[in-house]
Amino acid sequence: MSSAPTIASDRLILRPHKITDFEPFYSLLASDRAAFMDGPYSRKQSWYWLASEVGSWSLKGFGSWGVVLRENATLIGQIGINQPEHFPEIEIGWMFFINAEGKGFAAEAAQTALHWARNILKPASLVSYIHPQNRRSIALASRLGATHDPAAELPEGQTPSDTIVYRHSLGVTPCS
Repeated sequence: MSSAPTIASDRLILRPHKITDFEPFYSLLASDRAAFMDGPYSRKQSWYWLASEVGSWSLKGFGSWGVVLRENATLIGQIGINQPEHFPEIEIGWMFFINAEGKGFAAEAAQTALHWARNILKPASLVSYIHPQNRRSIALASRLGATHDPAAELPEGQTPSDTIVYRHSLGVTPCS
């Protein structure tokens, strides 16, 4: 698969990233809000970050989607299923703009992406690598049914003070 498929939920469309996504994501990645994602990032680092999210689809057959509102196509964030080289497992991760928080959009996008992964990738589970102080992401992972997995391997160079792992059981037999 060379590009993200477009998938939809009741209120959202998960679509391939577009070049117009860069500026809004750069604004988020350059801000203090990126602290839980090892940021803030420079413009150059943000470009590489977005390009790797898009390129993952060609390299691995999964990656990230831009999340837009169905009603008006407003970009509100990103949901992704990724495994960069330093991740021991496939992760589902998210980031949403501040104006989209607290409305259930992240949970709806994550449920849609998890459904896609369950049916297309068919892994037994996915993980979410979360900074231990990122209470909003921990709450979302728990809301999605994920459980803390202290025995899971951490991304290369990370320690338990940097990252905790939440496991999303997908209830499928993994492909070989």
